[in-house]
Amino acid sequence: MLPGFETVWQVSELEGRVSLVTGASRGIGKAIALKLASLGSKVAVNYREREAEANSVIEAIASQGGGEAIAIKADVADTEAVKAMVEQVTDRWGSIDILVNNAGITRDTLVLRMGDKDWDEVIDTNLRGAYLCTKFALRSMIRQRRGRIINISSIAGVMGNPGQSNYAASKGGLIAFTKSVAREIGSRNITVNAVAPGFIATDMTDKLPSERKESVLAIIPLQRFGEPEDVAELVAFLASEKAGYITGQVICIDGGAFT
Repeated sequence: MLPGFETVWQVSELEGRVSLVTGASRGIGKAIALKLASLGSKVAVNYREREAEANSVIEAIASQGGGEAIAIKADVADTEAVKAMVEQVTDRWGSIDILVNNAGITRDTLVLRMGDKDWDEVIDTNLRGAYLCTKFALRSMIRQRRGRIINISSIAGVMGNPGQSNYAASKGGLIAFTKSVAREIGSRNITVNAVAPGFIATDMTDKLPSERKESVLAIIPLQRFGEPEDVAELVAFLASEKAGYITGQVICIDGGAFT
């Protein structure tokens, strides 16, 4: 092996760090939780309804020999629930070093047909949830003058998407939120970045009609949908010391489809 080309990740890369990953019972959130744990981080796996799946993530982390992990039920759109969740993590492990705002839902329909509830639920979970988690987790990060916040946005928040005006608005708002908070807290050695996945093979994309999947695949230069692990690798990099001079950025991970 050539000098300087050693393995990128060391098993202890995030040893001693504490991570909170929202919406981590499945899909991208699950992959992120597993990756951070594999690098030595203690991980709080947040979920809202899928307790069995969240517990299976904890079991998977234990089986891979990663860091310690716990599952925490909380609706990220609920102020008191988020406050209690953050307190539970800090009471147990003393701090939160890495926050991944991943929790998100869709309620797809054309704007003319969209009900107020469909709009409010998506904005509350996807955008308000990130605001609340960031607000309460920042207290620990500011005290220790160190932290990483990674917001999972979407290519829909960059370009828009028909039938997803609520989802795109929430994810576009998350990008603006990322850039603003990065400017507010950069002096405290806390970085804030956004990741904007394209079409990733998850339960969300599985619901797409086959003809829609084929049309999307045709515009992806890499000729495949991404995997949750592709996103997790990027998040792990942004959470590491290697990304200490990167903040306020939006990184698209879409196989080149929208470049």
